Amino acid sequence: MPVENCPLQTLDADSLSCSIREHITHSLGKPCAEAGNRDVAMALSMTLRDRLVDKLLETRKRYRDARAKRMYYLSIEYLLGRCLGNNLYNMRIDEECRNLVKQWGYDLEELREFERDPALGNGGLGRLAACFLDALATLDMPGCGYGIHYEFGLFKQSIQNDRQVEQPDYWMAEGMPLQIERRDQSVIVPIYGRIESHQGPDGSYLPLWVDWQDLVGVPYDIPIVGFGDKTVNYLRLFAARSTDNFDMKIFDQGDYIKAIHQKVYSELVSKILYPSESISFGKELRLTQEYFLVFCSLRDITRRFLKQNRNIEELPEFIAIQLNDTHPALAVAELMRILVDERRVPWDRAWNITNRTLAFTNHTLMPESLEMWPVDLMGKVLPRHLQIIYEINARFLSQIRLTSKADDATLRRMSLIEEQGGKQVRMANLAVVGSHSVNGVSKLHSELVKKVLFPDYAALWPGKFNNKTNGITPRRWLYKANPGLSALITEAIGDAWIMDLDKLQDLVPLAGDAAFQQKFLAVKRASKAHLAEYVAQTTGVMLSPDAVFDMQAKRIHEYKRQLLNIMHILHDYLRVTEDGYVPPVPRVYVFAGKAAPGYFEAKEIIHLICSAARVINADKRAAKHIKVVFAADYRVSLAEKLIPAADVSEQISTAGTEASGTGNMKFSLNGALTIGTLDGANIEIREAVGAENFYLFGLTTPEVERQLGDGSYDPWEYYGKHPEIRRVLDALSAGRFTPDEPQTFHWIFEKMLAKGERYMHLADFMPYLETHERLGMDYAKPAVWAKKAILNVARMGYFSADRTIREYARDIWGIKPIAPK
Repeated sequence: MPVENCPLQTLDADSLSCSIREHITHSLGKPCAEAGNRDVAMALSMTLRDRLVDKLLETRKRYRDARAKRMYYLSIEYLLGRCLGNNLYNMRIDEECRNLVKQWGYDLEELREFERDPALGNGGLGRLAACFLDALATLDMPGCGYGIHYEFGLFKQSIQNDRQVEQPDYWMAEGMPLQIERRDQSVIVPIYGRIESHQGPDGSYLPLWVDWQDLVGVPYDIPIVGFGDKTVNYLRLFAARSTDNFDMKIFDQGDYIKAIHQKVYSELVSKILYPSESISFGKELRLTQEYFLVFCSLRDITRRFLKQNRNIEELPEFIAIQLNDTHPALAVAELMRILVDERRVPWDRAWNITNRTLAFTNHTLMPESLEMWPVDLMGKVLPRHLQIIYEINARFLSQIRLTSKADDATLRRMSLIEEQGGKQVRMANLAVVGSHSVNGVSKLHSELVKKVLFPDYAALWPGKFNNKTNGITPRRWLYKANPGLSALITEAIGDAWIMDLDKLQDLVPLAGDAAFQQKFLAVKRASKAHLAEYVAQTTGVMLSPDAVFDMQAKRIHEYKRQLLNIMHILHDYLRVTEDGYVPPVPRVYVFAGKAAPGYFEAKEIIHLICSAARVINADKRAAKHIKVVFAADYRVSLAEKLIPAADVSEQISTAGTEASGTGNMKFSLNGALTIGTLDGANIEIREAVGAENFYLFGLTTPEVERQLGDGSYDPWEYYGKHPEIRRVLDALSAGRFTPDEPQTFHWIFEKMLAKGERYMHLADFMPYLETHERLGMDYAKPAVWAKKAILNVARMGYFSADRTIREYARDIWGIKPIAPK
């Protein structure tokens, strides 16, 4: 029953109880006595939303009153994870709510299971963006995110007959009460059409975009609460909707079905994350998505800015826009279009405004991953933007010719247009030219960005390039995900570490303390037991929490080398079953990650892992020593189960291929020891935790570059020299793990032995085996292992997203905290 005189917007038990009951009755239309788990979960989420909206409005007013400069983060991906639990923890009312619902006969953990992970991303890019939003709000920074409100996420992954099967991920099936629809702030998005050339009164070029079609971008806001409930920013996601207007030419011709079809097509733009580019329709839809994100975001940003009666030429003084990878690179052309075409700002001044407003983060070292769009396609979809890009390019190249000694080859490399094999627009080049800052996401990556990806630009503008090593939010990835460890840490050193991760250094003196080590190992074992229970329920595989839990959880890709990991496992399995080898400790190997639906090799790596797991787990000779599990449908909520339970973190990409990684940080922060190469942020993690607490192996980036560059890497040399390699590859080639289809994995044999195999699996195989041997022997000594693991936790303070955001704010965005008084 409703409580009389209920103080609706406070966080005490009476107020929360009143609001939950009110929402069950009046929002869900049920008597409280008939409420089930789902009803209470929905009502609790609505109760939190009421309070978050009040705080959101107060935060906006605070920023407005301070005339604060604001930062807008444009990202095509966000992986927020489940919001209910995260909000409870950040508002610091998790125990209050747990006790409250327990009094009514409900379990808070069961209530949280009704929420689906918002499937708005693919991997690290989206998870990083979510961590940054958390840090911005926690630090009282005026910053928010813009993205797309995908109806269907990447896909739900299941394993059937040892293979990945993709299923639609309708993540809103249970509803998302936290989000707020802002239909009154919808945006009309022009697309397609053609450009008519006219002349203005002053004789200047006056383009007229005509015959365009339109989409509607409807914004949905998701409040983002900082730790301590002082500041609530938001993530604004745009959903594509059709307009109320039909194409009357089609309609008048009596083709009603075609007119309806055109309206339905409009809504495809936000229907699914990352449509396949394997067909031209997929490419067109993907380009349309990126434009939709950019247009809606910039229209909303400039609308808010101009509403405050500001001069558009003051934009860089009050607005900073960060482009998260190349997907929002069209912001360069769109902002120029707004300034030049709509606001009639002269080109040179418009370019200065654009350049000072935009900044670009690069996330890849793979040249093939740098987006390019065919000129013909861009001309069809975005005719005015293509004109602007050509004008930017012409002026840029003309400037280079005048101010440097660049030769024709250099100009071709720096051009925004790729001329070979059909003209294409180079989106990375557009982002670099149009931004005042270009950053990588780890020290190694940022150096390779200058040296490998953009050497000509770095020579021209050395001050434009900088590093911002990624970070993760300790609120979700330790405080919430690992309550046992966070409670132990707080008991030992207090809770200041939640807001200042450097405080974990206070654990260093305890790393050698026997009593603390025992408590630490007990917490880890409890997390492993919890994961073992989940694995038993979902896969039927029984795991011992006394084994080493060795994990590789990340997108499946050849460069991340899940193949190297499973080859090592097969090596140990063959030793156990054929040689009588007894490992120093039993091992549990856990894999998790999705393969892109059209990526044959990645999907077959999953097939191999699952086939090997089926054989190994059923073999009684190996049962005491090795178990292999593929945890399907990797997502944030699954990561929160895996990461606290990990003893070993596999970060084994070929040196020079991983930009940074954030999974490596999450595992180390939770007390897993890394076995890894000198790649991405592994280098900085190793420096921070100490070389003796990191299991390093493999070639360095210069060694990889040299051997691949001069053609000296010959896999057959390793095959002939090392019987361990021969045995594993021969077993795969002979169909040892797929006897009914013996040729299934012969492609791996051929690929591993191909001249110049680019990820150099065999070159690193023997050092990888040797390092694993050392790791196993160390784990057999609990005091040695515990000390190393505790020191990993204690020395991870640098890898907080709070530190990363402070660096962005200071060096790139020019924003400052606006804390409540």
